[in-house]
Amino acid sequence: MRIMIVDDKVRMASLLRRAMEREGYLTVVAHDGETALKLAYEHHLDAIVLDVMLPGLDGFSVLQRLRESAVDTPTIFLTARDTNGDIVHGLDLGADDYLTKPFDLKVLLARLRALTRRKAPIHPGLLHVGNLVLRSDLHSIECSGEMIALTRTEFALMETLMQNAGRIVSKEILVEAGWGLGGEMNEHNLYVFIASLRSKIQLSGEAVSLQTVRGVGYLLRSGVA
Repeated sequence: MRIMIVDDKVRMASLLRRAMEREGYLTVVAHDGETALKLAYEHHLDAIVLDVMLPGLDGFSVLQRLRESAVDTPTIFLTARDTNGDIVHGLDLGADDYLTKPFDLKVLLARLRALTRRKAPIHPGLLHVGNLVLRSDLHSIECSGEMIALTRTEFALMETLMQNAGRIVSKEILVEAGWGLGGEMNEHNLYVFIASLRSKIQLSGEAVSLQTVRGVGYLLRSGVA
């Protein structure tokens, strides 16, 4: 699992990073809001630990922009902003938890474990978006009993998009899914495969849309935009 730590205090971010890596998490770190947004779009994250008081774009604004972009990565605010008004505001913006500083590291790690457990899929081998079903046994998508075959790369891309339905998936994540770690970013090739998936989704007759988010990636959601 990959966790993003966002804190403008280098020492605090380093402490959190070491603690999480000892727990077996992969980590990325940002010290300001703009960098946090960039990393959230570029990486597939399982959770975010987010400070509020950041230079430039504050943590509340970071979370608001992520939620407006349909990025629903589980997020814990970890901050010295401890008034009831701040806590309510953070939760209303879409935070999954709110922990105030000073804090107990064991409590943070326990809450993080609970949060990532809640996000684990109940049926990891069965993916649905609308009436579309991804069939790993047949490398196809099924809609109302009709099977539409997918190539290996189409299947890998579709699996990633369906696992993240309703969320923006970055081009980098899709390239990694389709062509492996270290796969070179070739936007034209990715575009060709996305266009093929769009045509197959339309062929199914199901009201599912595969939308382009310019400069970022793609968004699969039930219902035509």
